[in-house]
Amino acid sequence: MHIDVAPSSSDPASGADSPATGIDAPDLRVFVFALFFIFGGITSLNDIIIPKLQELFTLDHASSMLVQSAFFVAYALFSIPAAAIVRRLGYLRTASVGLVTMTAGCLLFIPASRSATFGMFLFALFVLGAGITIVQVVANPLISLLGRPASAPSRLTFAQGFNSLGTTIFPRIGSTLILGGIAGVSAASLSGAALDAYRVEASRAIVHTYLGLAVALLVIAGVVWTRRNRIHEAQEQAGSMFHAFTLLRRPRFAMGAACIFLYVGAEVSIGSMTVAYLVQRDVWAVDPQTAGNHVSYYWGGAMVGRFVGAWVLGKVSPGRALASVAVAAIGLILLSANSVGGIAGWALLAIGLMNSIMFPTIFSLASQGLGSRSAEGSGVIATAIVGGAVVPYLTGRLANASGLHFALLLPALCYLCIAAYGLYARRPMTG
Repeated sequence: MHIDVAPSSSDPASGADSPATGIDAPDLRVFVFALFFIFGGITSLNDIIIPKLQELFTLDHASSMLVQSAFFVAYALFSIPAAAIVRRLGYLRTASVGLVTMTAGCLLFIPASRSATFGMFLFALFVLGAGITIVQVVANPLISLLGRPASAPSRLTFAQGFNSLGTTIFPRIGSTLILGGIAGVSAASLSGAALDAYRVEASRAIVHTYLGLAVALLVIAGVVWTRRNRIHEAQEQAGSMFHAFTLLRRPRFAMGAACIFLYVGAEVSIGSMTVAYLVQRDVWAVDPQTAGNHVSYYWGGAMVGRFVGAWVLGKVSPGRALASVAVAAIGLILLSANSVGGIAGWALLAIGLMNSIMFPTIFSLASQGLGSRSAEGSGVIATAIVGGAVVPYLTGRLANASGLHFALLLPALCYLCIAAYGLYARRPMTG
């Protein structure tokens, strides 16, 4: 794929850098940073609505993790089609499609609340996840192409910092709007019409939150559509939609995709169980809203680490840095799982700092040398984000059987595999 930035009144020149050196377009980078902020923030709200729906529908840990499963299974189903849409429509038009789909998902919370059924909430989250999948398939390769290839890991890490800025801000707001509305009455004490009425009333906070997001998304989609001709692309059209999976024949790429599956699974598992973990008597013994407010520290650590990591990755081997933070994450998990009180809680939240550079570094290492197949590679890697649907559910099952402390073992095993990949990919590709 070859792309140029179309000339505009603000462009000093109508030409573009060659594909080998990337494209210098600061205004488009700002646009992509905004996309990272949006889909990161909305994704992190899942951590807040999990305890809300768990209370409303009296769910166990595994059942409540179906929130993440419904959301992240969209990556498995829509990533490759999204890459095909990019090939046909281009990056910015596809981004508009994704934003409109996200809007539809937000609006589906209205019938979900009125029906007072858990399944309808899951469907709304699935549609929302489909839209975010499309936007993410656009954002990751686009930010890599908007600059020199050699600085792609640093640039993508910096962009992921805006993703983490969203995941830091949105949980704090969501905790106040959603968890702050949990009433003193328990759904477990109600039945029949009284229970249905309670669920409709108590879920209004969720509806109002997502309605506000729907309005904002529509405005942003309109702005993106006005910029749809900003990039001229010569897309590679050869091959079927599933031709992208032939990239898995490349060991470095295949192992990177597997690590994305494991990383997202581990990150989402920990974020999803944070509220339930902190409210335990042997950890912090706080109310759900207070625990929900502290989810921001988990994602905030990732934000700080990504902005710092963007500079660090320009100085050190990305593979070695990846291995180091993965080992540190394992250490924090072991510390939290074998501690109580403040240490247990803060050690868990500190894992966010270790997560910071993992996704962009794995993505960049796996994508090295893809060239004109960058969009296809992004589609395959985005498919691997379905780890956020699988690993959290398995962690929930483990928590049901052996408790939340022991369930942390599964994310630790995920980080162990990531550390191994970092060591494997520590040397740049040659040729």
